[in-house]
Amino acid sequence: MNGLGGDDAGIERPVVIEASLDDVRSAHVRFLQEAARLGPLHLRVPSDDALARTTGSPPHFPAAERLFLAESLRWVHSAAITDEPLAEAVERLADDGAILAVREEDADTMPDLTVRAGLTTRLVSLVSRAGFPLPAATDPPPGMPRVVVTGCYDWLHSGHVRFLMDAAQFGALYAVVGSDWNVELLKGPGHPLQHAEERRYMVGSLRSVHSCLISSGSGWMDAEPEIERIKPAYYVVNEDGDQPEKREFCRARRIEYVVLRRVPHDGLPARTSTALRGF
Repeated sequence: MNGLGGDDAGIERPVVIEASLDDVRSAHVRFLQEAARLGPLHLRVPSDDALARTTGSPPHFPAAERLFLAESLRWVHSAAITDEPLAEAVERLADDGAILAVREEDADTMPDLTVRAGLTTRLVSLVSRAGFPLPAATDPPPGMPRVVVTGCYDWLHSGHVRFLMDAAQFGALYAVVGSDWNVELLKGPGHPLQHAEERRYMVGSLRSVHSCLISSGSGWMDAEPEIERIKPAYYVVNEDGDQPEKREFCRARRIEYVVLRRVPHDGLPARTSTALRGF
């Protein structure tokens, strides 16, 4: 066996998906989550050239950024950029004992090729992808400090992912996303683009996030009720999120207040939700 490995006794067969994750949204992540229930999920991320050949136009986001997003998701076991069309890979995947996961609505995409190659295919139904389920909340390991971050996270992008990874270096990370009505209060009409349950799902799908909640308060300290329950040792913000109200809140409760610089992940462009609203 080579490549993905697979069907030795006691070893789960690898589950393969090809997904560009170009402008990743909750529907893409829900598909990955449900496919991962079949076994360890290996994600083929088309290269920029491969995606351009398929769609007729270059991707919005470069392959390195799309790979970074793929590897940040808790449902993905491994991911790699590939220039090889999936149709040309089916025989090798079959030899590796892989299972190809396909969305129910894409069932007619490559039936003849997979049958001839002997590649097992599993359909992931539309019904199974309904809603935004996350793993049940658990307590962090004893002695591990708790860390809180807050924000809108209206359009999850690589800048968010890098910030959350950095914040998680301080301990078990609790992310509190703003409620729909408070985001509109702070940012004005037209915000947020995604409702709170969807934003909570996207942030909670990141492997760096221990638990994700929706705020129940208002104003800049809308997460105050959640923070009082979590009892964190750290409250981490980026430069844009630094507010006097947050500093005073932490000072009064002896929570260490940490302000991180906005630095893109290595080699990736800077991203902001405001700029991405133009897509």
